[in-house]
Amino acid sequence: MSTSISQVKIAFIGAGSMAEAIFRGLIEREVANPDNLYVLNRSDQARMAELRSQYGVNTTSDAKTREDYIRGADIVVVCMKPKDVETSFGDLQPLLNEKQLLISVVAGLSIAKIEALLQTRMPIVRTMPNTSSTIGLGATGMSFSSTVDDAYKQLATEMFESIGIVSVIEESKMEILTGVSGSGPAYVYYFMEAMIKAGIEGGLSEENARELTLQTVLGAAHMVKITQEDPAVLRRKVTSPNGATQASIEALDQYRFSEGIARAVTRSAERSKEMGEQIAARSTSFKSV
Repeated sequence: MSTSISQVKIAFIGAGSMAEAIFRGLIEREVANPDNLYVLNRSDQARMAELRSQYGVNTTSDAKTREDYIRGADIVVVCMKPKDVETSFGDLQPLLNEKQLLISVVAGLSIAKIEALLQTRMPIVRTMPNTSSTIGLGATGMSFSSTVDDAYKQLATEMFESIGIVSVIEESKMEILTGVSGSGPAYVYYFMEAMIKAGIEGGLSEENARELTLQTVLGAAHMVKITQEDPAVLRRKVTSPNGATQASIEALDQYRFSEGIARAVTRSAERSKEMGEQIAARSTSFKSV
């Protein structure tokens, strides 16, 4: 198989926002040709028509053509919701072969469980992108099964670099990565909500509070990226002794801000693991019926 992403055929099982983010990134960065992209969804034909019109990707409502697309793909990307895994994998299992690369974007679903559900030793890449991938600024965690060779690793990495950065990690670290970057955008949005609300309550217009909050968060993120300094160092630089910023940091400490964020990260990781275990439990009961 070619080691160039531009020459491989990629089938997306599921047509939600994350699948769209990936193939849009591939197309907009001219990494892949829309003619080689196949987007498949079980029932929403209006969604299929929309994606075909907007991106020029291949879609179908015909069951036989759908099967042909999957069988003929070099890479199969599974993007369904965790609750749909058992049914979708049951349909997929007879269509896949061990020369293909399977990429999972399903939260909490381990490589071992994928192998068990599909009864396969095909090369598998487990990923956890975040929602910022939809604007090309994503952060994706990536782990490989033992059967993924260097050429496949390169292809998978190139795919997800089209929508942001990629961190290759041990699979055992995937849950904590979910807590940091997978759920992370929501923490920032929640923080921004609180800043905007406080600004409005203090007398700013909603427009001013929102604009100032947005620029403040954007500027702080860029400052860390451009200077490459530790956030703690930058924080200390803007925190004058006995000044307004020190008083605000002390208020955050009083409400255990750092502990709250740490708990959010670990709880997200725990929930990711729980979702994977629920898939395992359902699939076991499904197979025993």
